[in-house]
Amino acid sequence: MAIEDVQTRPRDPQAAQEVIDLLKERFGDKVQTGEAFRAQHAHTTTYLPAQLPDAVFFAESSEDVKAAVRLCAEHKVPVIPFGTGSSLEGQVNAPEGGICIDLSRMNRVLEVNAEDLDCRVEPGVTREELNDYLRDTGLFFPIDPGANASLGGMAATRASGTNAVRYGTMKDVVLALTVVTADGEEIVTGRRARKSSAGYDLTRLFVGAEGTLGIITSITLKLAGIPEKIAGGVSSFETLEDACNAVIMTIQMGIPVARIELLDALQVKACNAYSGLDFPETPLLLLEFHGSEEAVAMQSAQFAEIASDCGGSDFVWTANAEERTKLWKARHSAYWAGRALAPELDGLSTDVCVPISRLADCVRETQEDVKREGILAPVVGHAGDGNFHLLVLFDKNNPEEIARVEAFTTRLAERAIAMGGTATGEHGVGQGKKRVVGQEIGAAVSAMRAIKQALDPDNIFNPGKIF
Repeated sequence: MAIEDVQTRPRDPQAAQEVIDLLKERFGDKVQTGEAFRAQHAHTTTYLPAQLPDAVFFAESSEDVKAAVRLCAEHKVPVIPFGTGSSLEGQVNAPEGGICIDLSRMNRVLEVNAEDLDCRVEPGVTREELNDYLRDTGLFFPIDPGANASLGGMAATRASGTNAVRYGTMKDVVLALTVVTADGEEIVTGRRARKSSAGYDLTRLFVGAEGTLGIITSITLKLAGIPEKIAGGVSSFETLEDACNAVIMTIQMGIPVARIELLDALQVKACNAYSGLDFPETPLLLLEFHGSEEAVAMQSAQFAEIASDCGGSDFVWTANAEERTKLWKARHSAYWAGRALAPELDGLSTDVCVPISRLADCVRETQEDVKREGILAPVVGHAGDGNFHLLVLFDKNNPEEIARVEAFTTRLAERAIAMGGTATGEHGVGQGKKRVVGQEIGAAVSAMRAIKQALDPDNIFNPGKIF
């Protein structure tokens, strides 16, 4: 994809320089214009070309954010929020230049209400930092997208992850936000109460907006109690369809599995080589159960029966923390393991999500498409909620190969949409999936555009994304 395909309007270097000068005058070395800083804040883990901002502003408080947004609004200069840069669809690129507001220094846990199982944090806190902070409280934050992403970024992209089948996604655990809007003011979208009927649900509006409507400056989150017992295990299958059918039966029977991850044979091969494992190189399910000792044992036995009925191997499970950690470390390294299959190639990580009853159909048809195209594309997925990913390996310097891969990912998205699913279960739209989002939501794009126009009339917040 060429830069012009994702650019929306020309840069205004003069206006950007005026904002940079004013920010430097007030904030000094919190403002950086060196190419290395700017390149770091435009990096993207997709094949989309990096598009650098004109400057990076390291905000340390909501007052910093408000001041920067006011200056950018006055000069109509774009604002690009940045957490850790782990987004996958070009969300942190700056196609019009502008000011990247890095929120990583806003990394304080503001309050923990253990009795109510909630907390409030600044957007730069990462999920691992929050769980380290909570270690002595008996609570934990369950949303785990794999990367050690910032919680602000996770809210902005409506992140999900391995625990979603039991604990939900970011839209389910965010109680309230504070957000700096286009006029440089800060609004509060909700309260700590677990439910409310007071007006529009502004919290859900900003969760998943990818920084296009405002900048999140604090998040109030639901927490969960650390389970009495955690057990995990694996089961191998002859075919990917058999593994998918085992997932479907597990969910339909109401077994409260905490995690159920799917790896195809190629991904298992990659993880074996990268993480020093020795699983059979056939499709594999990786599971985890949370609860009392009796409940975990019963759930494991129930799944073992399902796996056997679907042609799976014996379900080997363990409650040993060290063994479980090794398994999940290998799962979280799946991206890098996949890249190691062909280090000379680039990777495009894409995802779709379908109703659980259509998971086997969608995966089977996708695998057939992969085979027809001769593409190297390991599959891994949060199968418990119908979400799966492919890491498509290709040469980004070959225009013909790029066109072939884009056509493949478009067919993948259209396949999921036709099955009642979505073009993106958790990666978001960003720049990479703009071409298919209209097919999914249809005329509702007009309503989304109207909201964008009402809240950000000058289009300063993360322009060039979603639409």
